[in-house]
Amino acid sequence: MVIVLFIVGLVCLIVGAEALVRGASRLAAAFGLSPLVIGLTVVAFGTSSPELAVSIKAALSGQASIGVGNVVGSNIFNILGVLGVASVVAPKGIRVSPAVTGFDIPVTIAVAFACLPIFFTGGVISRPEGALLLGYYVAYTLYLILAASYHDALPSFNAAMLYFVIPLTAVTLATIAMRELHRRKRPPKHNP
Repeated sequence: MVIVLFIVGLVCLIVGAEALVRGASRLAAAFGLSPLVIGLTVVAFGTSSPELAVSIKAALSGQASIGVGNVVGSNIFNILGVLGVASVVAPKGIRVSPAVTGFDIPVTIAVAFACLPIFFTGGVISRPEGALLLGYYVAYTLYLILAASYHDALPSFNAAMLYFVIPLTAVTLATIAMRELHRRKRPPKHNP
């Protein structure tokens, strides 16, 4: 019975993946957006929704480590496993656009480094820190949409992010990291 359920789930996954790719392509054409933007927003959210559900369920069940492991593990697998397998089976490999190498990959690296102080502060990702991460995802998605549509608000948005939000976040994360390092170096208090 378990094998049958596994096969049924695998078939549904393959059919769903095909429908997702076709639907995303049609959505890109309907809104005049590039397939890259649709992949970075709609498809990324759609394929990550099950991970979101697992992480929320784990956090509500008091098993937050499963949620963190799920997020970190799925990102590692997506970058190494999914890209690796897709590149191997693609007849000519996978072409990476200059937009990805010039913006999206540096953003990915910056986000990974920005998470380090958050992860090290007492081993807890607080609600304000979670809100900060969510806010940055919203800002990133908004940037992609504004850039793809050549919206008039893009220069103002870029200026606000570059000269206010990013420096403020960098100072905040550096302060958090310094406090945590100072706390860890302090000798433990002995009770008489």
